[in-house]
Amino acid sequence: MKEAGAVGRIWTFPELSVLLIFGFYWMPSERQVGHTMLCLTPSGFSEHRRAIRLCQDQFENLEKHTQWGIDFVERYTKFVKERSEIELNYAKQIRNLSKKYQPKKNAKEEEESKYTWCRAFFTSLNELNDYAGQHELIAENMTSQIIAELTRYIQDLKSERKTHFQDGRKAQQHIENSWKQLEQCKRNFERACKEADRAQQYFEKMDADYNVTKADVEKARQQAQLRHQMASDCKSEYSNYLQKFNQEQTEHYHTLIPNIFQKIQDMEERRIERVGESMKTFAEVDRQILPIVGKCLDGMTKAAEGIEPKTDSAQVVESYKSGFEPPGDVEFEDYGQAMKRTVSETSLTNSRSESKPDKSSKGKKLFFFKKNKLSLKLGSNPEDFSHLPPEQRRKKLQAKIDDINKDIQKEMDQRDALAKMKDVYVKNPQMGDPSSVDPRLAEIAQHIDKLQAELQKFEGWLAEVEGRMPTRSESSHRQSAVFETQNSTPPASNSQDRESSPDGSYTEEQSSELQPKAPPEPEFDEFEDDMLPTIGTCKALYPFEGHNEGTLALAEGEVLFVIEEDKGDGWTRVRRNEEEEGYVPSSYVEVFLDSNAKGCYLWD
Repeated sequence: MKEAGAVGRIWTFPELSVLLIFGFYWMPSERQVGHTMLCLTPSGFSEHRRAIRLCQDQFENLEKHTQWGIDFVERYTKFVKERSEIELNYAKQIRNLSKKYQPKKNAKEEEESKYTWCRAFFTSLNELNDYAGQHELIAENMTSQIIAELTRYIQDLKSERKTHFQDGRKAQQHIENSWKQLEQCKRNFERACKEADRAQQYFEKMDADYNVTKADVEKARQQAQLRHQMASDCKSEYSNYLQKFNQEQTEHYHTLIPNIFQKIQDMEERRIERVGESMKTFAEVDRQILPIVGKCLDGMTKAAEGIEPKTDSAQVVESYKSGFEPPGDVEFEDYGQAMKRTVSETSLTNSRSESKPDKSSKGKKLFFFKKNKLSLKLGSNPEDFSHLPPEQRRKKLQAKIDDINKDIQKEMDQRDALAKMKDVYVKNPQMGDPSSVDPRLAEIAQHIDKLQAELQKFEGWLAEVEGRMPTRSESSHRQSAVFETQNSTPPASNSQDRESSPDGSYTEEQSSELQPKAPPEPEFDEFEDDMLPTIGTCKALYPFEGHNEGTLALAEGEVLFVIEEDKGDGWTRVRRNEEEEGYVPSSYVEVFLDSNAKGCYLWD
């Protein structure tokens, strides 16, 4: 048998790429031509076995590597998903924080909105809400542009990878089966050659032996020819299958396997490129919201820069300005004049008898007094806001008038809309019945009349307040006039009394106007518990009408007895005489507490 010699060759790029992946160099043996046997050298068979084994190892390595690549993409997708959830939770917490500190829909909101620092804070809350919206946008974009895309790509990648490795295993299985068939043909050819050699040797031995019959020699010769024919047939079969195997092997290692590996390589490069694009998108999603986030921060800065301390302090002064003028100088009250006079028992008795109240009227007044005391304690404020100082009352009345005007305008707009609808129904009866609108129009008209009546009532109160609010010049003039009157009138009265009463005593008629009205003695035992002792006196700084039940009217400069201090509700309980008791606004009077105030004089 003539061995085949190795022949060198030039490898193409796909073949070199395969050899680089395999990590070995292998070349088939040269095929013998002519009458020699066609076979692979033993080194060729060993190289082929190693090639198949290494190819299988490389497929396993690539399978592990590509699976690790898919796992990495899935892990990165999970990372982006958790980042998206963090952004959503952060945005939710920011929105809840902004909502928590948003102003409530009540009167306090209107009060707070007047100040620049409150408005700046509310603007910052709104900007913070927009800021939270940008983080929600980050989560939304990451979900749609990265997570969803990578999830679909992973499914496609798994399917493509499965197809490539199935093709590779199928090609590898085919070449292995062909190799096994070639080995079987080789073993048959080898066995046939050995049997032919033995038959030839047996024939030659029989032919050289003279003791063997001619028939035995002929039989040995025929057997040797048969074995040679079988060896020739096995040689032809082995030669044909060897050519076929070499063609399949060439196609396998130079076409099929390189193409499969090239597809796997392209798949891996696309995976890596896709991961890079996802990472770039991850950064771009954050970068896209930076301008809007910057605008939100600029809005917060601008709101903070818009805070005006002087304007806010002026707003506080305007809100709590009472409209009261500072009190004038304290007047000197000459109690010595009352001590110089001598009052007869008859005049004192008569004055007491005249001032005795009617039992039924007294009980009635005290009943209403108690009733109004209860209502005031329960916190029900009068409709005309008379419990407030003048300036605050004016603001409340003006705000109420503005609200009524808004309601009237709203009702009038609704009335106009219904009137237009009725005109459309009149012109196009198929669209509706015009009379169906009349009940609603009548209802709106009644509501408007009611609102206008209420508006006139509040406008009258407002005009009353604005007419009574004193200016500084009027207040100072009034205080000086009162001071002059109180200092000049008593001496004139005393001189007239001295002329009419030479003995120095005062008659009942002469002293009735100037005699102080002492608190009458209680005559009815059933009302003794209701008569409270006086704890001081008070002087009216401003006039007070006292229209509400349980209140007492005041005249400016009037002095009354205090029987109960302000309990924090803005009202002071006073008494003019035994018949007249009631509450007056604490801001309208100046209180002088004195344990001996019950004996002080009360001047009309």
